[in-house]
Amino acid sequence: MTGGAPRALVDQDVKPRDALEREVGDALALEIGVEPTEEALIEALDGVEILFTTSRLPVTRRVLERADSLRLVAKIGTGIDTIDLDAAADTGVAVVYTPGMNALSVAEHALTLLLAVKRNVLTGQRALEAGKWRDEVPNAQAVAGTSVGIVGFGNVGSRLAGLLDGFNVDVYAYDPYVHDIDTQITGATLTDFETVLSEPEAVVVTAEHTSETRGMISERALATMDDDAVLVNTARGPIVDTEALVDALRAGTLGGAGLDVFETEPLPSDSPLHDFENVVTTPHIAASSVRARSAIIETLVECVFTFLDGEALPERFVAVDPAAGTRVAPADSGGS
Repeated sequence: MTGGAPRALVDQDVKPRDALEREVGDALALEIGVEPTEEALIEALDGVEILFTTSRLPVTRRVLERADSLRLVAKIGTGIDTIDLDAAADTGVAVVYTPGMNALSVAEHALTLLLAVKRNVLTGQRALEAGKWRDEVPNAQAVAGTSVGIVGFGNVGSRLAGLLDGFNVDVYAYDPYVHDIDTQITGATLTDFETVLSEPEAVVVTAEHTSETRGMISERALATMDDDAVLVNTARGPIVDTEALVDALRAGTLGGAGLDVFETEPLPSDSPLHDFENVVTTPHIAASSVRARSAIIETLVECVFTFLDGEALPERFVAVDPAAGTRVAPADSGGS
């Protein structure tokens, strides 16, 4: 590394690491890894100008006010709900992110979880591990020719609808910020919240995490779903009431769940969600395909170099404008 190169802190979740190191070269002095606490982040940011982060790190007002050297936060993915954008604007810290660049990866993972639950993948695996065979595994449920509801019809939701087209699925979508014209290409039916829960045989949550969506998949919402319906969440954990979900699974009033995100992350090893054979869980990896992450890292590094050169950043990737000192992205923006 060049002695006078700006220092950059890199969340260890930023992968593939070799892609970042290749793009950066000797232009930045990279420091890898930090615990996801305010105290640890404050200490690690001492003298650091650039932060490459995922949603794992709490970039709070307290962190931003204490990080005197920090000039730019480069966030992987669409969700910026773990960054206090108002505080960044107040402290003059620029924030860039990559909205939509991982959308197809998340949509693919949502479909994977849906298929895994419907096709009894986990049940089958556990049967084999126990020395059992197919006669002791219940018949799988089809996805093809059924109906799927999508809560949140933005970058991820619309791409999921496109993937489902090959399954001849009737797609219902709920998103109060989307117009009918936005569903024409996919053929999805834009409807109200109750209908998107009650009509389909599966519901996939791809909405942003905002004050409006927090806890929206509540006990009441789950009760609206059919007893055999499957819930998939690849958005943000707090959108789904975990306690209500566990209660519904225990009561048999829900057919199963596929979850990549959780209210508490990492998901504790003693979580009751591990006890169900009709629940498939993954560790918040929906957005982490090699292709998507590599493209995102390349884009973020370009933004960092543009910023350090004093040039205007591409508007698409700006959450907090360093020149105007104002927030550009909407409040509570969430997602993967």
